[in-house]
Amino acid sequence: MSARFVTIWFRHLATDWLIRRQPELQHVPFVFAAPIHGRMVITAASIPAETQGISPGMPVADAKAIVPGLQAFDAIPEKDAQLLHALGEWCIRYTPLVAVDLPDGLILDISGCAHLWGGEKEYLKEIITKLRAIGYDVRGAMADTIGTAWAVSRYGKIKPIIESGEQAAALHPLPPAALRLSPDTLERLHKLGLHQIGSFMNMPGRVLRRRFGPSLLSRLTQALGYEIESIQPLYPAVPYVERLPCLEPIRTATGIEIAIKTLLDKLCARLQQEGQGLRTATLKGYRTDNRMVQVTIGTNRASNNPAHLFKLFELKIPAIEPALGIELFTLEAEKTEEAAPAQEALWTAGPGLNNPSVAALLDRLAGKIGADNIHRYLPQEHYWPERAIKQTPSLEEQPATTWRTDKPRPVQLLAQPAPIEVTAPIPDYPPMLFRYKGKLHEIRKADGPERIEREWWLDGGEHRDYYTVEDKDGQRYWLFRSGHYAEKKSQWFIHGFFA
Repeated sequence: MSARFVTIWFRHLATDWLIRRQPELQHVPFVFAAPIHGRMVITAASIPAETQGISPGMPVADAKAIVPGLQAFDAIPEKDAQLLHALGEWCIRYTPLVAVDLPDGLILDISGCAHLWGGEKEYLKEIITKLRAIGYDVRGAMADTIGTAWAVSRYGKIKPIIESGEQAAALHPLPPAALRLSPDTLERLHKLGLHQIGSFMNMPGRVLRRRFGPSLLSRLTQALGYEIESIQPLYPAVPYVERLPCLEPIRTATGIEIAIKTLLDKLCARLQQEGQGLRTATLKGYRTDNRMVQVTIGTNRASNNPAHLFKLFELKIPAIEPALGIELFTLEAEKTEEAAPAQEALWTAGPGLNNPSVAALLDRLAGKIGADNIHRYLPQEHYWPERAIKQTPSLEEQPATTWRTDKPRPVQLLAQPAPIEVTAPIPDYPPMLFRYKGKLHEIRKADGPERIEREWWLDGGEHRDYYTVEDKDGQRYWLFRSGHYAEKKSQWFIHGFFA
């Protein structure tokens, strides 16, 4: 399969955008202008203004002398780039590889996509018709190379679809400007009477390089397909992505369910063949009103089980608003990992994190209450309690050390110790009373102290003397004194709660 590209030229990008926002300007001559060297210069002109002789690069004062009723608006910096980026995202419904071609175009790598719309002619017609319907004056062309498609979309007067291998014939009658050359190179070609690409296309490469520099030869070989020209897509291509165009717009939850199951069956089949499982996946729905809706799921363990993954997406279906209908679904597995094959055993999987049912349960809980509310912690080799644990998103990660069990540790540890008020204790004894969040606690039992030295290689400060205490209500707490006992100067903190 040969590569195929589509280039789209927005002939009046900025002015079309303003007309979409202010329809009353459709038949009014107006321009955008920006200050250049102390005077206002036109950067874009509407179609009515162009028909009366106004063009970009002309001073506004001269343009108003030609068209007295001309309206001038201040050009918005970077607006063209923002518009092209948004339009490029819109075009992702037709191909995952879309690049912005400043200042007024898009480049689409459509290799292997056109058949989904019934062929290249129907594919290109669909894109151009939709863009014109939302208010943009566009031209498009399709060819084996970016250079040829770009040239035909802007300068071509023949059919916009160039058959594979016909780049030379399509370029032959076009002017040199169709090769995206610099103004200096174009001026030299004009002085030599080379007004068509065909007049120098067959010249030896060394002659073209010597007379016009390497840029002309490079652009020519790129357009002819002898040199590869790459693009920078708006988003990196996702290796695992499935697309499902709809014959009729989908507006019901049942239709969305069928689309999800169809996409998951295809995606999981690929993942299973390659021994991969997804960790995060996004379902995108492209609606008929030119908007896109999406939902994302995540798994605690790499999974390629379509039944389990559908249960996760099923929880998200109420958040999908089809409006007038969804005409295209895509399913992207943004993050994948190697999936360990399930091993047969003479008994069922035992309890613990290795049980697949536990991972499936955690995935469903994350879909209902949010993944941010489910945490897994592993021990770390640190003395300081708040550093002795770390959070991990994976069920597969193994601890580097074991949990400490020789000393009592609370089941809930505060992220930062909270200061408390205590009665004046006897040196090296726990307090008899302490107040935390306005509540007074009377201590009946206590154990300690356990001294934990600060990790001096990480930071400086006092050591801590920890006590496990129990109040008259039977609640147990983990308290500590910072540093040595000093009357009226000792600072006490609460750091955790026991079960």
